[in-house]
Amino acid sequence: MSTKEKIVMAWSGGKDSSYALHCLLNDPRYEVCYLISTISGTYHRLSMHGVREELIQLQADSMGIPLIKVYVFESSNEEYERQMNAALVELKKEGIHTIAFGDIFLEDLKQYRIQTLQQIGFTCLFPLWKKDSAFLVRDFIAKGFKTYTCCINDGYLDEQWVGKLIDHQFISELPQKVDPCGENGEFHSFCFEGPIFKTPIPVQPGEKVYKPLTLQPNDHPEPIHDIVTKGFWFCDLKIQ
Repeated sequence: MSTKEKIVMAWSGGKDSSYALHCLLNDPRYEVCYLISTISGTYHRLSMHGVREELIQLQADSMGIPLIKVYVFESSNEEYERQMNAALVELKKEGIHTIAFGDIFLEDLKQYRIQTLQQIGFTCLFPLWKKDSAFLVRDFIAKGFKTYTCCINDGYLDEQWVGKLIDHQFISELPQKVDPCGENGEFHSFCFEGPIFKTPIPVQPGEKVYKPLTLQPNDHPEPIHDIVTKGFWFCDLKIQ
């Protein structure tokens, strides 16, 4: 009989989620039973990252881990919590009481997750917590992971940075104010190859689209730098 703790992974499809999942899959204490992603029910894209739903599904299929899709329509934090909590409560019936995140050092976000999920009897797991960002991204690359940037915060970076492969050159050219893992929301990514995948995801960068900021300031943690965000650049990643 397995003594491993059953867990679900909060899945964004990006490098931090991928690296955290890699750590968990190689940890004998845990059994990753599901991935869970928040999808816009209107646009069928991953919330915030803008990645197509079918690409997130291809990642799960390549890993062989079932994907739970939580659809939201109102783009409000209240709806996100309501729908996510409902999905997690269902998982408790299977003996799952722990959810893992790829967060690295945003203390406010960590406490928000812990306090919110405690209310439904869930424990949070943070396998990358307080690890050095520069080490993480370099080790991510060294382990054979490949990922494209899919969303860029224009308060930190300009259009040229979206749709780029994250490699050693990418990291070396980042402005000093940008965290190497984009932990302050500077950029988001989509991972298409690496040791967690049985086969690479056949994806390529497509059209770049700019979206002016429409969210309220309190919808996201405050950045550590004096940054003014006016909007986000998205790259429409497409199946080859």
